[in-house]
Amino acid sequence: MSAAAELSAVAAADHGRIPVLDIGSYLAGNAGAAAALARAVARACEDTGFLVIADHGIPPRLVEDTFAVAARFFARPEADKLALKVGRYNIGYLPFGGQIVRHSPVNRNTKPNFSESFYITRDRDPEHPDIVNEKPLVDLNRWPPDMSEFRAAATVYYTAMESMTTRLVPVVAMALDLSPDYFAEAFAEPNCTIRLIHYPPHPNPEDNEFGFAPHTDNNFLTFLAQSALPGLEVRTAEGEWIRPPAVPGTFVVNTGAMLARYSNDRFRPTPHRVINRDGASRYAIPFFLGPNHDVVVEPVPTCVGPENPPRYEPTTYGAFTQRLLTLNFAHRRADSGATQ
Repeated sequence: MSAAAELSAVAAADHGRIPVLDIGSYLAGNAGAAAALARAVARACEDTGFLVIADHGIPPRLVEDTFAVAARFFARPEADKLALKVGRYNIGYLPFGGQIVRHSPVNRNTKPNFSESFYITRDRDPEHPDIVNEKPLVDLNRWPPDMSEFRAAATVYYTAMESMTTRLVPVVAMALDLSPDYFAEAFAEPNCTIRLIHYPPHPNPEDNEFGFAPHTDNNFLTFLAQSALPGLEVRTAEGEWIRPPAVPGTFVVNTGAMLARYSNDRFRPTPHRVINRDGASRYAIPFFLGPNHDVVVEPVPTCVGPENPPRYEPTTYGAFTQRLLTLNFAHRRADSGATQ
């Protein structure tokens, strides 16, 4: 299918398949709000795995500042960006050509993403025990030395997002018919990442070329602030590509592989992709929420039974992440000696 034909085949935003949920009443602690929200979340996760949240409490300025510093960083000279190139744990700058998404369940991706990224994780001091002891998957952030506003904006955004997103974990537990505190230990110190992404104009992509190739996320939940330009497309179970509702000031939320494992595929991760067919650069600042690296992830009791045995062996988020980093990123494959 040509790019033009595929564009016409992408449905407009579908508010029925991807609902917009106001979470303000729940965050305020109103009686009955948690149960009602959990039912709505369960319906969305059983269908597309995507929803949109409004009245989430994140100040608009935090989102705007993060978009702004992302745009300024990606506009810097290539040498400045490459000085902060990602290392073994994917923290810092990932240049064009650095990722081929090989784990897609719906497409055999053969070309690198037509985008560049910058990864930010929990900010730690060099003296932090996890840094001193070289804990796997933990390292220092790679901040631009002459962009203090970059670190300031990203750190404030990270802190606010971690607080808001972890408050929704009890809702997910309730959606799975568990007690609200079921995941409390797993998310006591969650593994979170901000990925700043720059998608240059891409009006005529080549065959099997995407800003971000069709994939599913690896974490628990992803929270994507609405971008100024469209580009995100979601694949329904029927194979149709649709766009989430573009409601300013909201977050698009989707399920990841960890939630699929916990739910024994009751809440499957939905494939999605990005194609920037506009004539201007598109920026994205997704926030990825995951459990602690050392927590064992396995199907929960309410999602298994005699006629529904576990589909997944227990694993830790750390072990799962290590495998996918090696699979999808060129620098990790080179380090491990893996072949194409």
